Amino acid sequence: MDQTPENATPSATSTASRTRTSGPEAPLVHAVNVMKSFHGTEVLKGIDLDVQRGEVVCLLGPSGSGKTTFLRCINQLEAIDGGRIWVDGDLVGYREKDGHLHHLTDKEVATQRRDIGMVFQRFNLFPHMTALQNVTEAPIQVKGVGRKQAQERAVQLLEQVGLGDKPSAYPAQLSGGQQQRVAIARALAMDPKLMLFDEPTSALDPELVGEVLRVMRDLAQQGMTMIVVTHEMGFARDVADHVVFMDAGVVVEEGKPQDVIGNPQHERTRSFLQRMRSEDREARDDEARADSQDV
Repeated sequence: MDQTPENATPSATSTASRTRTSGPEAPLVHAVNVMKSFHGTEVLKGIDLDVQRGEVVCLLGPSGSGKTTFLRCINQLEAIDGGRIWVDGDLVGYREKDGHLHHLTDKEVATQRRDIGMVFQRFNLFPHMTALQNVTEAPIQVKGVGRKQAQERAVQLLEQVGLGDKPSAYPAQLSGGQQQRVAIARALAMDPKLMLFDEPTSALDPELVGEVLRVMRDLAQQGMTMIVVTHEMGFARDVADHVVFMDAGVVVEEGKPQDVIGNPQHERTRSFLQRMRSEDREARDDEARADSQDV
């Protein structure tokens, strides 16, 4: 079925953005006026965002602000209701013809999606497969990579995420942090242009968070383009090139980490950061009390 998402104006948008969405100087991700509603409730209310190649962008904000929905729209796990998203010059989810948008076929969507890696809050590993098998499955089944080549690459990736000694382990035999690192290796096995992280440490025990963040820091240093939804303020401050604070489906404030986190200009941003710092202090106090009781 042909469809133009509401609020999109094909002729104006395509003319304005054609030069911005192609070529080596264009952003890898270019989102314009992205809108999404669920059952009549607006979740995204016109999101604009550019992500440059090799850049790490952290999305901050309270639960329900639309951060995860935006990631899912980039990866076509949700269809947008308005606006447009380009990834590496390709219009996500649609084909444009004669000023109208036409839905891509399922096969075309799958082709676009395989260039984007996504790591979820929950690890979503196949429980009946070993770590090695979890990493090799998509390259073999989706890209048609030979089994030997896929296994060699999987071994390299497991070593890269610090799990070179766990290729035969099943998910149930791994800690949460180890499972999340397998999930990262699995996403990398498809050689993505872009990595999306949806609060990858939120389901982990505090002592396991660091091992996942170290892998993500290494990816950033290697030049991987990343969009990260996170409540880890230290990671956002130290690793991100650009920070975006979202609330109630809109971008409230964005800029360099030292500006948004260190010197926020909007009251909503200041309130959120103060609450996060307070929660961090409470968590550290609880850990200190638990340690003293153990002694």
